[in-house]
Amino acid sequence: MMITYSGAARRFFAFLLVLLPLLASALEPSHGVHGMALFGDRDGLYASHLPLFHAPHDNQVVIKVRFKDPRLERDMRDRLDGKTALWTIEPERFALHRLAPGAAQPLRAFKAKVVEGHFERDGTVRMRDAELVVEQVVLYRTLSAQPAQQALAHYQPVGRFLVKLIDSRPDFDHIVLLARALAAPVAVPKHGVDENLAELAQRVPYAGTVYYETADLR
Repeated sequence: MMITYSGAARRFFAFLLVLLPLLASALEPSHGVHGMALFGDRDGLYASHLPLFHAPHDNQVVIKVRFKDPRLERDMRDRLDGKTALWTIEPERFALHRLAPGAAQPLRAFKAKVVEGHFERDGTVRMRDAELVVEQVVLYRTLSAQPAQQALAHYQPVGRFLVKLIDSRPDFDHIVLLARALAAPVAVPKHGVDENLAELAQRVPYAGTVYYETADLR
């Protein structure tokens, strides 16, 4: 026997097909508002998740992004090129695990507020509902909440920048602007949660610090 459905029933089932994945995503442990530091230059833009040692923020993630609006993309590249002034983004809610390698529903794009300064610390909103496209997941690492000590601070090249790998507790989040790009990672002696600037300046063409944070990683 063939079962037929009314137009209203078909619309209801279609609505469920849309709603159920959204509900599943909202229940995912990494779902939340994942603020990010925005940095880059004329060659491209990157966003670095501002992590904590607890869910839903216990992953260090760096993504290469672009604004869907070509004009905004050009403006932000020019504005950030060679600068260390802090810019952040406050994205719409999503599950951070969607940026993990092999994610079942990888995050391809999202909307965000673009903030001059820190989005949680009196920064100034410059754009609302800006559409950003995820071009590449550059770094994705799950953080351990267990106390740990490391003798070296390891920095990963990201374009013309270095991003410190968070691998201790307590630790610090550090994004460094370089005078020129490096091809290989860098490791320097670690002194607690200090920035290692003296050691870095001896090893790399250090041009300035874009982001440095210790309070969130105690």
